[in-house]
Amino acid sequence: MPQNPSEIANPKSPYGPQGPEMNDRDRLNDILATEKYLTDGLNSAVREASHDALFQDLMGILDETHQMARDVYNIMFQQGWYTLEAEQPQKLQQTFQQFQGYSTQFPYH
Repeated sequence: MPQNPSEIANPKSPYGPQGPEMNDRDRLNDILATEKYLTDGLNSAVREASHDALFQDLMGILDETHQMARDVYNIMFQQGWYTLEAEQPQKLQQTFQQFQGYSTQFPYH
């Protein structure tokens, strides 16, 4: 059960860190960080690809890499190793109104 009532998480795994050696959580955290790094680089490569076949290949790799990152995130969340905090409804409404006001500045409607 989450310590913080606004925390969104599955139950904690009984297999937490046991010592200085890497465990499953450490490995998945490293894999997720690597997937994020790869998608950042691939985003740049896709934008700058001048050849259509290269662009299509890179887009396929980028899509697969994003999906892998999502899969790793889902595993970590299911294990209770990746938690989120719920935002207060008032704060969500305030942020929504702030950005809705920005839309009047767009050159198109």
